[in-house]
Amino acid sequence: MNDPAGILSASRRTDIPGWYTPWFLDRIEKGYFFITNPFNRQSRRVNATHEDIHTIVFWSKNYGPFLDLRAHKILARKGFHLFFNFTINTPLKDLEPGLPDLSERLAQARIIARDLGPAQVAWRFDPICFYEKGGQVFNNLDAFEYIAGQLSQMGIKQCITSFYDPYKKVDLRIKRMANQGSPMLEFIDPGMDRKTKIIRSMARFLNPLGMDLCLCCEKELMNAAGLQTYASPNACINGHLYKTLFGGNPEIRSDYGQRRKKGCQCTKSFDIGSYEDHPCFHNCLFCYARTGRDITKPAMGCPTTEHENKRLKT
Repeated sequence: MNDPAGILSASRRTDIPGWYTPWFLDRIEKGYFFITNPFNRQSRRVNATHEDIHTIVFWSKNYGPFLDLRAHKILARKGFHLFFNFTINTPLKDLEPGLPDLSERLAQARIIARDLGPAQVAWRFDPICFYEKGGQVFNNLDAFEYIAGQLSQMGIKQCITSFYDPYKKVDLRIKRMANQGSPMLEFIDPGMDRKTKIIRSMARFLNPLGMDLCLCCEKELMNAAGLQTYASPNACINGHLYKTLFGGNPEIRSDYGQRRKKGCQCTKSFDIGSYEDHPCFHNCLFCYARTGRDITKPAMGCPTTEHENKRLKT
């Protein structure tokens, strides 16, 4: 049997469709990417022709720039199979200030589902956040049912969710922004009992719509709350699914470089993009990837840095 074809993840580290589609298409035209390990800074070349890559999995909160360039059609014509992880949350400017209106993002999902098929789209309502601001507790669940209803009409069958995980960099970011005049808020843990009730409620709402609920890296919640009849652990990169959708011989080995102890079910992939070279300007407050530079939206164009241009010059 031939060696399995790779899966290209674009990307857990930044929003490539939202900010770097021209760069991505340029690298596809050249036929390879350089991937830098964020921990040891070692780089390696990964071939990116349709013979080498079985499926490209995109992650984004804003596919507008990607669709404006008709990138999905360009890539499909080149022979690539495509899958879209699309995060669509309740539109709270406290948490996700840099995104287009919800109506615009739903329209983007409709285009992808129409052009390529709804089976190639997974909806991420992620993360579920509880936070305190001005002595009041808020969450981002209020538009969940509306979003689910809209996406189910497009034929999308999967909802992936998780609860906010605390990161020290997020706390430091909130303090820094408060010092600059932004509201002071604090993320809070709603507790296991409330989390369980939320997941059960979400699953009960989704079931009549024909949508499955999956949990991303929530092993403790799954085990402690007995939620197996309501939700399933998720593989956000799923070679088994891509084989079912597209045929062929994609990579299906488990990716032990991800958060397996937390319940990650992902199969192996090449994750491109860089925290440093490709900062995301959506400015989502809870983001684990965002650095201190990711504050100001570029005036125009694709914000690929001078350092990235030099490093990838061919």
